[in-house]
Amino acid sequence: MTNFYEINNNEKLLKKQLNYVAANSPFYKKHFQSNKINIAEIQSYKDFRQIPITTKEDLQHYNKEFVSVPEDEIIDYVTTSGTLGNPVSFALNDADLDRLAENERRSFEMLGVKKSSVVQVTTTLDRRFMAGMAYFLGLRKLGAGIIRTGSGLPGLQWGSIERFKPEFLVAVPSFLLKLIDFAIQNGIDYKNSSVKAAVCIGEPLRNPDFSLNSLGQRIKELWDIELFSTYASTEMGTAFTECEFHTGNHSLPELIFAEVLDENQEPVNEGEIGELIVTPLQTQTMPLIRFATGDMVKFYGQNCKCGRESLRISTPVGRKQQMIKLKGTTLYPQQIINLLTAFQSLKIFVIEARLNKTQTDEILIRIPEDFTEFSELQEHLQAGLKVKVALEKTSVEEIEKLKFPRESRKPKLFHDFR
Repeated sequence: MTNFYEINNNEKLLKKQLNYVAANSPFYKKHFQSNKINIAEIQSYKDFRQIPITTKEDLQHYNKEFVSVPEDEIIDYVTTSGTLGNPVSFALNDADLDRLAENERRSFEMLGVKKSSVVQVTTTLDRRFMAGMAYFLGLRKLGAGIIRTGSGLPGLQWGSIERFKPEFLVAVPSFLLKLIDFAIQNGIDYKNSSVKAAVCIGEPLRNPDFSLNSLGQRIKELWDIELFSTYASTEMGTAFTECEFHTGNHSLPELIFAEVLDENQEPVNEGEIGELIVTPLQTQTMPLIRFATGDMVKFYGQNCKCGRESLRISTPVGRKQQMIKLKGTTLYPQQIINLLTAFQSLKIFVIEARLNKTQTDEILIRIPEDFTEFSELQEHLQAGLKVKVALEKTSVEEIEKLKFPRESRKPKLFHDFR
């Protein structure tokens, strides 16, 4: 068993956070009292684990009880993306916004962004979206040049690249493919542009063995820029970011205490997959203790060639609630997405999960009506998944409606109707 979870390195900050929530959080005052938790007695990780997990359902049902500052101190309101249910409201005060900026400053520095760098941010700053604002605040604190193009509009993106010469893009990986397609169709010499690297958000870029997944490979084959994987969420207010060696996403120990636990809530060993449980440090407005993210990640321990002594994890291999049991085989949607993305003639798809008449899981993949390689795709999926899944031809218009629902801020490739 790894001894990484000993809290010595985080002891002062973690105890300070526990004392803060015990004094200020209506939810945790009740939580600690009903579970007979005495904060003063927590001296080790074993003691810390006596605190019951906080769930997304807790955050949804008792949302306002997590607010731990006077309402007139709140500066910014954001919402989660609602991947696993209804979006949750989140609030930040001035100190939280400063912390958010510091988080992104450190993350950008980790992947090589400097004060002299120019960075083009292709994510939205509106719609109560935390990430776009976090990138702006972090880059501003770092002193780097910022081009706020926002999402979409490939023509505007390439016009800005030509005019301002950014070295870095912040982008969703699938949007990079759209930029490449636009460049090819419009005769833009994208391979010789100023862009040297992309900070990728919102979609997994690598497999648990550090290799690029099918989406990452597809981008790299078309555009030989360096691709950095990042992982974050609104609730964490903290990013896990790759260093230049691309061997897992580093935590920022001064800003978050992270655990990776198995289904029995026991710490996993190095190299194993478990659910990421987080305790963001130095947060004030809506602090969380032992919050279950619902994301299944691979735990790599703490040794890295870069010399940083911080916990490293993979980007999520799947969502705990989205696990699929198909004819005795355990699958996560991301496995299916990787295989579908690797089939290059398939340009658009969505995956649906339902319960059949016997109340067992079944999968349906919607593909375009004019797709001709039906049998080849079915064989490709069966070889990769070791189980057969159903394909159904659907109009591109209908697939696009499912993939880009109005209420969602990012593509929705998996729909769970169970």
